[in-house]
Amino acid sequence: MKILAIETSCDETSAAVVKDGTEVLSNAISTQIEFHKKYGGVVPEIAARKHVEMINPIIDEALAKASISLGEIDAIAVTYGPGLIGSLIVGVSAAKAIAWSIGKPLIAVNHLEGHIYANILMTNVGREISNVQFPMSNVFPFLSLLVSGGHTMIVLAKDHGQYEILGKTRDDAAGEAFDKVARLLGLGYPGGPVIDKVAKSGNPNAFAFKKPMMEAIYGYDFSFSGIKTAVVNLVKSFGDSPLPVADIAASFQRVVVETLVEKLIKSAKEKGTKNVTISGGVSANSLLRVKLKEDGEKEGLNVIIPSFEFCTDNAAMIGSAACYKFTKKEFADLSIKPVASLSL
Repeated sequence: MKILAIETSCDETSAAVVKDGTEVLSNAISTQIEFHKKYGGVVPEIAARKHVEMINPIIDEALAKASISLGEIDAIAVTYGPGLIGSLIVGVSAAKAIAWSIGKPLIAVNHLEGHIYANILMTNVGREISNVQFPMSNVFPFLSLLVSGGHTMIVLAKDHGQYEILGKTRDDAAGEAFDKVARLLGLGYPGGPVIDKVAKSGNPNAFAFKKPMMEAIYGYDFSFSGIKTAVVNLVKSFGDSPLPVADIAASFQRVVVETLVEKLIKSAKEKGTKNVTISGGVSANSLLRVKLKEDGEKEGLNVIIPSFEFCTDNAAMIGSAACYKFTKKEFADLSIKPVASLSL
């Protein structure tokens, strides 16, 4: 089974060819970071226009890298939400046109579900997996910490297409907090990678920021607006004095990472789930990857961490999720429309 998948939910234009749900034949990505950097964040209108420019070349690149023609494709998959509506329209329109033109099924995939399936890809390729004692067929159930610029949630994946959201953010997502703190410190955009880099030369214990919503009454929900405000107040307290940027970045990152990891491990112990994963753009954070691997192994957990290419938005994860929908014949009508606020 070969799926041509398309992902345009935000500012990455991506197309991939995925075989049988776990074998990535190609995963082409065009990023728009340089176009949005001067604005300090993604500008929806610019993102949509860039998708229009890149969608056909990226699809051609994915097919060429996979050494496959459209006639050999079994279905077309596409992200139809959540995301920026203008960006989603480009991908959905392209997917519908291709599916109609070659007479193959169209599969609509939830972007959040795609991030969860990034970990299914990892069970096949085997990279970045620690202490794993299971074949891919036995990966379920597993807990997924889905953490990105727009979402932060802990999801119990019971089986293909069966999810229970245990906790989610009540305000800023973790990635959004990284972006806002980076902007506050004058580090630029995107905030996650630059804070990760700067923090390596800082003291993570220089400032005692409080880990948010760790009390039992909050369950597994998150909130990152408080620590963002704490950083704002700290910066103001320095007045015209030089800011210890590296120390602030390191202290902020440590608290966010510890909060994420502690809640994920706590939920795994409560649910009796041995397999834990992370996904989404923030899963590329070096401290988060190290901390989860170390603490998870201490608790006897199987930790799955996606390769960097599957952390950020990409079409391979969409293709993986689509393969299992194909087996259930969960096809979409060509009248389907993108849903910007689609929930899992």
